[in-house]
Amino acid sequence: MNPQLASLIGKRVHFIGIGGAGMSGLARIALSHGISVSGSDAKDSSVVTALSALGAKVSTSHLAENVDGADLVVYSNAIAETNSERLRALELKLPILTRAAALSVLMSESKSVAVAGTHGKTTTSSMLAVALQACGADPSFAIGGTITASGSNAHRGTGEIFVAEADESDGSFIEYHPFGAIVTNIEHDHVDFFETAESVAQAFRDFAATIQTGGFLTYCADDAGAVALAQSTGSIELISYGVNETADLHIDQIELLTMGSRARAIWKGKSVGHIELQVPGHHNLLNAAGVLATGLKLGFPPAELLTGLGNFRGTGRRFEVKGTVHGIRVIDDYGHHPTEIHVTLDAARRFADAGRLIVIFQPHRYSRTKAFAEQFAKELDVADRAILLEVYAASEKPIEGVNSKIITSKMSKGEYIPNFVEVTDSVIADAQPGDVIMTLGAGDVSSLAPIIVEGLARRFA
Repeated sequence: MNPQLASLIGKRVHFIGIGGAGMSGLARIALSHGISVSGSDAKDSSVVTALSALGAKVSTSHLAENVDGADLVVYSNAIAETNSERLRALELKLPILTRAAALSVLMSESKSVAVAGTHGKTTTSSMLAVALQACGADPSFAIGGTITASGSNAHRGTGEIFVAEADESDGSFIEYHPFGAIVTNIEHDHVDFFETAESVAQAFRDFAATIQTGGFLTYCADDAGAVALAQSTGSIELISYGVNETADLHIDQIELLTMGSRARAIWKGKSVGHIELQVPGHHNLLNAAGVLATGLKLGFPPAELLTGLGNFRGTGRRFEVKGTVHGIRVIDDYGHHPTEIHVTLDAARRFADAGRLIVIFQPHRYSRTKAFAEQFAKELDVADRAILLEVYAASEKPIEGVNSKIITSKMSKGEYIPNFVEVTDSVIADAQPGDVIMTLGAGDVSSLAPIIVEGLARRFA
């Protein structure tokens, strides 16, 4: 049984892995409630520095004694069972919660809306928070990425709504029990945890079953997995969105621009205006349609919701322009699944126009690389030049015979260059005005983008 939020005020909660995107947001909200926060992370970072400035006591190493004196311990799914702080918490018989369970506690007194889906949940939850802010709702939110406009991934608002990104990667999103939910799509991923596509679908069915009585599910009518989920769902209200003309929120008159997109929105047969985005791609129009449908369901006016969507400027690591030098644009993106790469490179090709598209891709996890090697090869071959770094292991042990070469071997023009310095030197020397350079992946490939920008600046100085 999870503790009540009120019972934690004045108590000390210790976060193992506090520097992570999801955990840091929870720590920030806990501090705003008057909860004493401590935590640990494997390294120092700007996130850790910011939390310390807010009053958190953070250690940049995992030590058993960090837990001593805590009333509750929260850990992220990246923390191993053998972690010294987890073991110490067990030894002291302290209450221990997963990140998802802790988030459930923090949003238990709010009208929560959880945003789930194999792809697009960070952007969609960010869009929802910004759209509701434009309506004057001041929602609380906890998101796995930084909203560009605010520079934050979490906020305790004064309004009744709490927007939460619901991560399906380990099935723990069944802890949330939200009032409402958005499901953007359902596809096989996280193959280290879900062996089959059906096991992913079952996890989403389990999640939908936790939606509160009287609540709702907003789902994408263009996605087969989301439609199947809706068809299997029982007593909650269903709201659909998409290009599909039968959807409750139907979009048409679609225009895909180099760095934006536009579509007419029709709500239950009546036009409510146009979605005009400053972020590119058909997929983002769908994300925005899901947000608009949800906002309308919650009773907010369409004009204000559309204004908020129009003001949305993206989130960190989602088609994030890191710099432009001598007409060469450098973009960083988190895409690490073939479907994500497909929609991202489609938008990038449009953005590049007549210029070349140069991609530096870092596969994420050996299990995903093995499962989707052919699909990765197909999608990356769309680029004019695709360079692959070695696999970013995350928490996985190597799988014999699995590395980035199993992708490049299936490509017509893939290059395998595992050395970061060699990659950046090559790209900086090769780039020409009009080109788009994209660093792509969920690992540390993002660290190369600012290096490339700096190198281009020196080259063309």
